[in-house]
Amino acid sequence: MCDREADIIEYLRYKTAEQQRFIVRSMQSRCIEQSDDKLYRFSSGLKSAGERIVHVPQKGGRKAREVVCDIRFAPISVKTPANKRGDSLALHYVGCQEQGTNSGLCWHLLTSEPVTSAEQAQQVLEHYERRWLIEDFHKSWKTGGTQVEDLRMQSKANLERMIVVLAFIAVRIQQLRYLGRNADEAKKIPCERILSSIAWKVLWLKTEKSKPPSNIPNLHWAYQRLGKLAGWNDSKRTGIVGWERLWEGWFKLQTILEGYELALSLEK
Repeated sequence: MCDREADIIEYLRYKTAEQQRFIVRSMQSRCIEQSDDKLYRFSSGLKSAGERIVHVPQKGGRKAREVVCDIRFAPISVKTPANKRGDSLALHYVGCQEQGTNSGLCWHLLTSEPVTSAEQAQQVLEHYERRWLIEDFHKSWKTGGTQVEDLRMQSKANLERMIVVLAFIAVRIQQLRYLGRNADEAKKIPCERILSSIAWKVLWLKTEKSKPPSNIPNLHWAYQRLGKLAGWNDSKRTGIVGWERLWEGWFKLQTILEGYELALSLEK
C-alpha cells in the first residue's frame, strides 16, 4: 500500500515480476497502450461504476468533511518511459474523483489486484483508505511517538530488540489515539480496552487527585488524561492530543506504575 512516492516504473516492474500484490497511488499521468491520451485524460472518459463517500479528516486549517466521489476502473497497460527499457506493464486502474469539481479529492490508483467489477474497485479503495493507519503507525513509531529513529545502540542485535519492543508500544499508542480522538465513540468504550485496571486507577489518582470510581472510566477520559499527565492543555480547543504528549504521558504512567509495583514488592 503505497503513496505517490512509489509511482516509479522500476518499482512497479519489480512488484509485477515478483508477483507481489500492491496498490500504488499514481503520481503522474502515464502513457498507456489503451489510448493516445495519457492515463488521467483516459480515466475521465470512463463510465462511472458507482459512488463512494470518503471522509476527509481535519488537518491544519482544513476542516473535516464528507466527499461524494465517482468510481471508475479499467485494465490498462502502462508504457515504459522513452528513456527506459522494458515492455509495457499490464495493471488495473481504479479512480476516485470528487463530484462537481476538478480540484477536489482525486485518487488515481495502479494495482496488481484484478478489478473487473464495481465491488472489486470499492475493495481496492477501501484498502487504500487504510493507508492512513500505516502513516499514523510510522508517526507513532518513528518520529512523533517512541522516537525509534533516535536510538543509538552498540550492536545490531540490541537495536533490533529495541525496535521490536517500541513497535508494540507504538501500536498501543496508535490504538489509544485512533480510538480516543473520536470523542463520541470513545466515550462508549471502557478504558480497560487499552489500559490495565491498575494503570487507569493510578492515572486517576495522579490526574483527578481523588479515589478511583467503582465504574471503569471511558477511553476518551484516558486519552486526554494521558495527555494532561505530559502537560497537554488543549490550547487550540481541538480536543486532540498530539503524538509527543501522548507518548510522554504513556511513558510517565509506566514509570509511575513501576514505582507502584516496586513499593508493593517491598511491602511483601
